[in-house]
Amino acid sequence: MAHLTERFQSALCYAFELHNSQIRKGTGVPYVSHLMGVAALVLEDGGDEDEAIAALLHDAVEDQGGRETLEEIRRRYGDRVAEIVWGCSDTDRLPKPPWRVRKEEYIAHLAQADPSILRVSLADKIHNARDVLLTYRRSGDALWQRFKGGRDGTLWYYRELVAIFRRLRPDEMVEELDRVVAELEKLAVKNP
Repeated sequence: MAHLTERFQSALCYAFELHNSQIRKGTGVPYVSHLMGVAALVLEDGGDEDEAIAALLHDAVEDQGGRETLEEIRRRYGDRVAEIVWGCSDTDRLPKPPWRVRKEEYIAHLAQADPSILRVSLADKIHNARDVLLTYRRSGDALWQRFKGGRDGTLWYYRELVAIFRRLRPDEMVEELDRVVAELEKLAVKNP
C-alpha cells in the first residue's frame, strides 16, 4: 500500500495550479477532477507515490507548457515522475500533430513502456472511457463532435488500447477498460 507524503499534496496543488482554468471537454466539470480520478485508480491498482504524482500531472506536458513544464516536474518531483509523465504524453509540440498520427505513435510507444507508465496510462484511459460512456448515455451522438477522431476514430483508438494493454498487462484493470469500451461500442452501433 502506498504511503502518501507532502510530495503528493504538493503535486495535487501544482496540478490544480496548472489546470485550474481547464474544464472537461463539453462540460462545466473542472479538469482537475479527471486528474484526481486517475490518481485514485493508480493507487487502487497498487501504485506507489511516484505513480500517483505522475497521474496527477500526466496531462501537464500536453496541455500546460510542453518540455518546460516537464523539466519543472522533474525539478519538483524527480526523474522517475518526469519519465512517467513523459511516457503518458502523446506530444509536446504546438500545434499538435494530426490526431490519428499522435494516437498511432502513442499506441506503438506503449509496447516498450515500463510498468509504471502502463499503470498510469491505463488508469487515464479507463477514467476517460468511463466519462465518454456516461456522457454518451446523456447526450447521444452529439458527444462525438467533441473528439477530433469522431465516433469511428475514437472507438478505433479505445479498441486498440484494449488490445495493447491486454497484451502487456492482462489483469482486471484491462478487463475494466474492455467492459467500458464494449458498452460504448454497443451503444454506438445501436445509434449509428
